[in-house]
Amino acid sequence: MNMHLFIMSVLTVLLAMSFPFAISEVLEAFTKCKEFFYKGQPPVISGILETHSRNNHYKIICQKYHKMYKFATFYNTENRIPVFAAYKYTGQSTPFKRPRIPWMVEPQLDPPVDDMTLPYANQAISEDYNNIRDHVNRGHLFPCGHAADEVTANSTFTLTNIVPQKISFNAGSWNRMEKEIKDIMNKYCYDNNEVLAHVLTGAIPGKSKLNERVNIPSYLWTAFCCYNSTGNAWVSQAYWAPNVGEDKNKVKTINKTSLQELQEFLSQQLMTKVQLFNNNCAKKHTTN
Repeated sequence: MNMHLFIMSVLTVLLAMSFPFAISEVLEAFTKCKEFFYKGQPPVISGILETHSRNNHYKIICQKYHKMYKFATFYNTENRIPVFAAYKYTGQSTPFKRPRIPWMVEPQLDPPVDDMTLPYANQAISEDYNNIRDHVNRGHLFPCGHAADEVTANSTFTLTNIVPQKISFNAGSWNRMEKEIKDIMNKYCYDNNEVLAHVLTGAIPGKSKLNERVNIPSYLWTAFCCYNSTGNAWVSQAYWAPNVGEDKNKVKTINKTSLQELQEFLSQQLMTKVQLFNNNCAKKHTTN
């Protein structure tokens, strides 16, 4: 083995030790993980999602963990944050504690490089979040608290599922919203006596960067679509809020809106047509 190959081998081992890898798949379409989308159809984001193959900044990731697909991510390598995450909420059979595992990176987004000072050009690394000046931390799009089990919760600890979120916002009103939406889905999203909802959570890019690398979103948003067999109706709910710090003496209220209102808001912010769920989550239920 020549010296260059030896050095590259050592660097690869060191990188693997420093940055735990997520065993996911970067693909050309969501086909392998379409189950996480309502009716198997990803959102419509005109000029972005359907043309991602012609724009190298956008990547489709089927998040695979312990040999099973756990959720899906549409990722922007230029901003080094996800556009959205898609997952199924199915309730929790047994309670589990918040995982304490190393943050994972996606090896398929970046080939090995010689320069250890900037190991990943297309994604964030944990060290990016060590800058406390911006008062942000790692904000899950697929929150571990919505996972069905501990293994799925572990799978959410990948930096391709994270955006820089203001610390007080993450721990404050957004956290309360995640618990509220969980209670709503547990109550209303029942189909054949099983809890099931399709959820999309995303971020709108902002104008500043964390560590001069990672875009700090201006807004975060989330929406779910589910079938309520008791009421024989499709149910949806949406939320969005600016990604700003919260004053302890003045609690910020998350904007709780209809799915249509959120889509209109996203269309204005992104300056393109946005439809999050097939047929706006309005199809009549049909049994197989």
